[in-house]
Amino acid sequence: MTTAERRGRPRNAAVDTAVVETVLRLLEEGAPLGRLSIEGIARAAGVGKATVYRRWPGKEDLLLDVMRSVEEEVPELRGTSVRDDLVVLLEFLRRRGLAKRSSAVLRAVLTEVRSHPRLWKEYQDTVIQARQDAVRVVLQRGRATGEIRADVDLELLTDLFTGPMLARVVLHEWQELPEGLAERIVDTVLEGVRPSATG
Repeated sequence: MTTAERRGRPRNAAVDTAVVETVLRLLEEGAPLGRLSIEGIARAAGVGKATVYRRWPGKEDLLLDVMRSVEEEVPELRGTSVRDDLVVLLEFLRRRGLAKRSSAVLRAVLTEVRSHPRLWKEYQDTVIQARQDAVRVVLQRGRATGEIRADVDLELLTDLFTGPMLARVVLHEWQELPEGLAERIVDTVLEGVRPSATG
């Protein structure tokens, strides 16, 4: 008998996937995060409670893996112009908002932020921060190239670009996210922060 065999059977990736998929399905169906339990998740996934606990010490650890499972990397930017790069980033947010799973996870985390501060911190650190950083880098470049006024607060400007899209996804689930929305947001905000024409 090998050392690996003595330590137990290797973890079954199919079981991990089944459990994570079950949680995603429950969230998509509107199950409140606070009412999900390891027992209920295990039952819905068709596995034993002990099977889930062997993989995740508690519900928050499982939910962190669920959050990570739906995330995508921020798209690569071409750097041709501030406007074009901002449109790419906001279009990425729009598509994420149209994806039922990612928007369901976001709403679930936001509604339970006080009860699960660790979940919110993880989401803030790994998802929101990465997206804000990407926007901020583009804006800093825009300031350096003269496409954005030097006196504009870049933190506030970041919120002005991303806020409208996030508000539609989180606060107004019924609102549409139509084609061209990213361009409209970018053009509207840029109009107010461009340097004045001279001469």
